[in-house]
This record gives sequence, structure tokens and C-alpha cells, in this order.
Amino acid sequence: MLRTSRKTLLAIEAVVDVALHARPEPVQSRELTKRQGVPQRYLEQVMQQLVHEGILRGVRGPRGGYTLARERRRITVGEIVRIVDAMERRDEALTPSPLGDQIVRPLWDEIGELTLKRLDRITIEALCEEALAKGLGPESGDIDDFTI
Repeated sequence: MLRTSRKTLLAIEAVVDVALHARPEPVQSRELTKRQGVPQRYLEQVMQQLVHEGILRGVRGPRGGYTLARERRRITVGEIVRIVDAMERRDEALTPSPLGDQIVRPLWDEIGELTLKRLDRITIEALCEEALAKGLGPESGDIDDFTI
């Protein structure tokens, strides 16, 4: 089921932030949470899940932080939404009801799938380009996406 929770929006923002700022050094959690204005503890669980799912790569050490695990043109918003949605589903326990299970949930799932199909066409690269066009990128300006 699709949600637009604060955690989902923060996860998308975090991945875009890492894509914009993780050159040449990884983005440290404290920098990320400072730019997003959220407590580090709140975002850390999401970041770890994004690492586990292969969206981000965690770099250990005093200069550690996060980088993208793959090219930003190969990461979609739909992937991130699915990861956070799965995290939030694990955290809630719904009591099934016939009306909800047979009528409301199928409708919501159908709408969610249509939305996710659209989000699957939006890449982190596209969001980075939009952010740069609006002057929301790093101060250094020019960011390359190295492809091997």
C-alpha cells in the first residue's frame, strides 16, 4: 500500500542529497541531517535500510558516510518508496476486516501501483538536474556522474 509519509519524503530527499554532495567524499550523516533539519537518529534507520537494499553504500571511518551504491540514473523514486513502505508495514499491525480486505485495500493497492509505475520513471538523476537548475545543489556547482 502506498503512503506519502514523512519518512518516505525524507528518504527520497536523503538519496538526492547524497547524489548531489557525495563527491569526492561521502556525505556524513550529521551533514545530511543538518541540511534536512531532522534528528540524526530519525534518519539513520532509513539510511541503513537503503544501504541494505543497495541504494546507498555506507563508508566507515572518520571520513565515512554515504555514497550512492550505483549510478543515480539507475535509481528510481519508486524503488525508494517501496523500501520505506516495506519498513513501515513491518512496524504496523493491522486487524483485518472483510470490508477493508476485500474492498478498500484492493482499491488502494491499485492506486498505489499506478503511482509507483509513474515513480519508477523518475530517476534520482532527474531530481538532481531539477535541484541544480533551481540552485539547490552544492556550492561547488558542477557535479559529474561518472559512468564505467
